[in-house]
Amino acid sequence: MLNPTDEAILQKRGITANQIEEQLRSFVSGFPYLEIRSAAEPQKGIVLFDEKEVPAMLNEWETYLQSDATILKFVPASGAASRMFKDLFEFIEKDGNEPENAFEKKFFGDIKKFAFYEELNGVCIANNQLSIDELIASKQYKPIVENLLLDKGLNYGALPKGLLRFHSYPDGKRTPMQEHLVEGALYAANKSNTVNIHFTVSKEHRSLFEKHFNESIAAFEKSFGVNYQVSFSEQKPSTDTIAADENNEPFRDKGELVFRPGGHGALIANLNDLDGDVIFIKNIDNVVPDSLKDITVTYKKVIAGTLVALQQQSFAYLAELEKGSVSEAKLAEIAQFCEEKLNNQHAGFNALSVENKKAYLVGKLNRPIRVCGMVKNVGEPGGGPFLTVNTDGTVSPQILESSQIDLNNPADKQKMEQSTHFNPVDLVCGVKNYRGEKFDLLKYVDKSTGFISLKSKNGKELKALELPGLWNGAMSDWNTIFVEVPIETFNPVKTVNDLLRPQHQ
Repeated sequence: MLNPTDEAILQKRGITANQIEEQLRSFVSGFPYLEIRSAAEPQKGIVLFDEKEVPAMLNEWETYLQSDATILKFVPASGAASRMFKDLFEFIEKDGNEPENAFEKKFFGDIKKFAFYEELNGVCIANNQLSIDELIASKQYKPIVENLLLDKGLNYGALPKGLLRFHSYPDGKRTPMQEHLVEGALYAANKSNTVNIHFTVSKEHRSLFEKHFNESIAAFEKSFGVNYQVSFSEQKPSTDTIAADENNEPFRDKGELVFRPGGHGALIANLNDLDGDVIFIKNIDNVVPDSLKDITVTYKKVIAGTLVALQQQSFAYLAELEKGSVSEAKLAEIAQFCEEKLNNQHAGFNALSVENKKAYLVGKLNRPIRVCGMVKNVGEPGGGPFLTVNTDGTVSPQILESSQIDLNNPADKQKMEQSTHFNPVDLVCGVKNYRGEKFDLLKYVDKSTGFISLKSKNGKELKALELPGLWNGAMSDWNTIFVEVPIETFNPVKTVNDLLRPQHQ
């Protein structure tokens, strides 16, 4: 199946023949759906804090910030902005020249509200000798969009989201990358006022990100009185997956194997390379202007305070379990903590011997931990929080995408449809054990939670395999706690017109 040329390519990518065989078997067998006990909901898998409890969690985090712990923001930022402009690309390609549908009319009607308006206007004058107002008055709409999207203008259609002008301020404009610098200063600065941020970027855009950061750092360090330590990484070639043909054999183009990016689940390898005690994870486009940052910062601190409080209690229990002699009453107390605070529902625990109970509890406590903010479901896209059954019969919280749910099963479909919350990708993670040693995060991935999709290359259909998602199966064997956060903390930009929402003005 693999020839010497294939083997040389695999070696260069850092992929083994065994990995390829495993991936090809997955195309044949597919991936099983997860067994859902129920959707997570308030008081049943999702923690709700009332106004009296929030200050305690804030205090937990502020106290932790004064320790010697390393705090890090991890921002997936490799996504291209091309999807944001899908409707505008279609506008360029269609026969008519004037806006017809609601999206197009909204874009041109409110074009002066975009943070990139002034720069775009300058490009229109340079390229067409007419301002945007003059182009619209003469019904020349397509040149405006071309100057926005194509390389003869701002080239926004080929840039990553993180480098686009999102928000306007009296002293200038800000990109999502710059807004993350601000957020980091507001909730992730340690006692020496150092802010550690790591961006995962695409190879072709890395130099642009580095240039943008170098141009931004001085002003933001002066404004917030912090020192930024910013680093970048790219998805590793070793996390790419092989494409398959209709017969589940390796797909070839001109005789060569075809590989595809493994999806955001590949970033677990990047995360695993980093040294941090507490790591925040948030997507690049979920940012707001300063006028709306207060609630975001508050709840970032709330979920972080929740994490460190639960982690400290877990560490204390692990230290007791390590000592040796632990009473039945203490084991029952620890088991109750796992069930009530970490949402790990046991199966057959009481029937175990004392030694087996200890081993079981150590296994449940001594693993990475994450607290995930969840917002009420108001129709925005995103996976959801569920309680699922594990292979050992226990039940634990998981973030599932629809592809992981058997929608042909009426009961499971109903559970998904009745879900009250969804995942905005608002995580804070503890990735070291009670001895201060880093976990090997790759050991906690559930490889059976990937999925297969149909794509095409040069007109030929192929099967693509995506790895378990970063916050889905890649963190399947972590301790997971869901906390409700306000919907105001979730303001993604999926289309360019989302920038016209009040939250981005």
